[in-house]
Amino acid sequence: MPPLIRCFGCAQPRGSYLLRIDLVRAAHLAFGRFAGGRPIALQAASYVYIGSAMGNAGASSLASRLLRHAARCNGRPPHALRALLLKHFIEHGLCGPTQSKRIPSKTLHWNVDYLLDHPSACLRAAYLLYADAPLERALSALLADDPHCVAFARGLGAGDAPGQTHLLRVDATASWWNALPSRLCTAYYP
Repeated sequence: MPPLIRCFGCAQPRGSYLLRIDLVRAAHLAFGRFAGGRPIALQAASYVYIGSAMGNAGASSLASRLLRHAARCNGRPPHALRALLLKHFIEHGLCGPTQSKRIPSKTLHWNVDYLLDHPSACLRAAYLLYADAPLERALSALLADDPHCVAFARGLGAGDAPGQTHLLRVDATASWWNALPSRLCTAYYP
């Protein structure tokens, strides 16, 4: 599957997002201090991460956050999706071409960074929901109720949302992913 970006709402610096991350080989991965730093078994599967970036500029803007997610540590090549994200954000005036440089000093900060930096992980798609208010909790609730989404580690990726999980395994066929944009549009942009 080639990298994909789907956008909802009018382009602006703020919003929420979902990332599709395919793990091509099973792995045992520690997510920073989550679960006391103990490695968690991950199946070779597709995963969805739910996040938001509510800043109007700088590192907390949607463009900066997603470009950072699509980079890798230690000067390794970024995910292929980064080039598409950069093009999209430049075309909409949300970042400048100077952000095309790799982020050589990227450090692992958010739980999802540990998965995105794994050599077997591939960032396949980004679903951007431009909005003035964070939709992260509502998106998490929507996916938690989906029988195809599995919270393989309760609380993962949701340190600021007790009781939720923002990194889920998706046990579904391509048709689930193909229907996701329609579900998002119906739920948040009637």
